[in-house]
Amino acid sequence: MLQSMHRDDVEIRTADERDRDAVVAMAKRLTTGVAAWRDEAAAEKAVRSWVTDSLDAAHPETRPVLVAVVDQAVVGFVTTGTRAHWAGDVDAYVGELVVVEQRAGHGVGRKLMEAAESWARQSGFQRLTIETGAANTAARNFYKAAGYAEEEVVLSKALRD
Repeated sequence: MLQSMHRDDVEIRTADERDRDAVVAMAKRLTTGVAAWRDEAAAEKAVRSWVTDSLDAAHPETRPVLVAVVDQAVVGFVTTGTRAHWAGDVDAYVGELVVVEQRAGHGVGRKLMEAAESWARQSGFQRLTIETGAANTAARNFYKAAGYAEEEVVLSKALRD
């Protein structure tokens, strides 16, 4: 049985090489909410690639990857960077946010996002953006509760019978 955990029990720190395997192992959680018509194996391969690319490109000041640690175990991570908006602004960007299933709903994701927001503010950005799948209602509700608003929507239509 999962012991009660408070946000104060969570340590947020910059990821290092010892965290790599734990972070990559969580990548599959990023496929939650992927449209049913997408190839599951291809989606898993893609998210694993996103995570390894983020780890490879990580830099503590410009592209930090932060991990959440409880009792010396990595239980979540967030990757950050920048993204140019089509209107010309450059925004801070969260590429991936993952919390292990057993710790979801216990404040880990919130603490990771607060750390990402702190990095963005200290780096001089005016906005922090993140994307998630339309069907990932848990993530969408989480971001809405944290003050995030929808800015763009991607629509898709199958073109074969």
